[in-house]
Amino acid sequence: MKSLLFALSLLPLAAAEPAPAAKEKEKFVSNGEVKIGVDLSSGGSIFWFSELPADRNLLNHFDRGRFIQQSYYGKPDGSLWVKKPWRWNPVQGGDYKGKPARVLETREVKNGLYVKSVPVNWAGGQDIEECRMEEWISLHGKVAKIRFRFTYSGTEEHPPAHQELPAVFVDYALEDMVFYKGDKPWTGAPLAKEKPGWPNEGRNATEEWAGYVGPDGRGLGVHFPGSTHLTTYRYKGQPGPKGGGCSYFAPVKTMQIKPGFVHDYTIHLTIGTADEMRSRFQALRKQAASPEAPEKP
Repeated sequence: MKSLLFALSLLPLAAAEPAPAAKEKEKFVSNGEVKIGVDLSSGGSIFWFSELPADRNLLNHFDRGRFIQQSYYGKPDGSLWVKKPWRWNPVQGGDYKGKPARVLETREVKNGLYVKSVPVNWAGGQDIEECRMEEWISLHGKVAKIRFRFTYSGTEEHPPAHQELPAVFVDYALEDMVFYKGDKPWTGAPLAKEKPGWPNEGRNATEEWAGYVGPDGRGLGVHFPGSTHLTTYRYKGQPGPKGGGCSYFAPVKTMQIKPGFVHDYTIHLTIGTADEMRSRFQALRKQAASPEAPEKP
């Protein structure tokens, strides 16, 4: 199912031009330690994550496909992506030509924000009204917690496909991917530090987290409980939040979208060294295992 793994991996080549700026539609949440931002002109996709007071955005948002965002895959639907036959592919940000996804609701929640949107078919360009994408964002110290939910109310039964949970695009300047790939997770065993190539490459992240760091050893990490396999690559180009280059990975699982399908999952983001990321994510893991762990927002 290699073609499905390429669905968002080829996004850097897809857009004719970057998404237009919409400053009035950017919404931020900050707690004095980190700041996160969503683009309400792109389905509420996460386009900004920075550590304070430096406030350097470590994410890439060159086009509607490059955010931290939801994206799912189904059957071939006759759509064409740059003359290439494509498939049903609801994307939170919008389509490859730059059409924005529609936000239905935005409201403040404890320590953060809630957004509900209608995704757009990546190659076909139509709003996929039978789908809803939701996200709850909250900040906790140096960690951002993001809960995603995808709901499908359609009648079509799609074949099983590799789903990205979620797609993560970061600044190309963060060149080294850090993660643990051994068979003794959470024992303090040495982490791997690798530079993915192009196109997609697979990795096993047995501690269920990965990150990208720059030459100074600091960067952005994502904890994704429930997944151990990644698809990853680096696409050469200009660094920066709006640069043509990017560093990418996505936790992947094979799932089938059919009538009544709902998928609800949570990830965490943090900024720091690889060891700092690992320590914070291990603490979250222990907290989740506690019988007194708080409920989801």
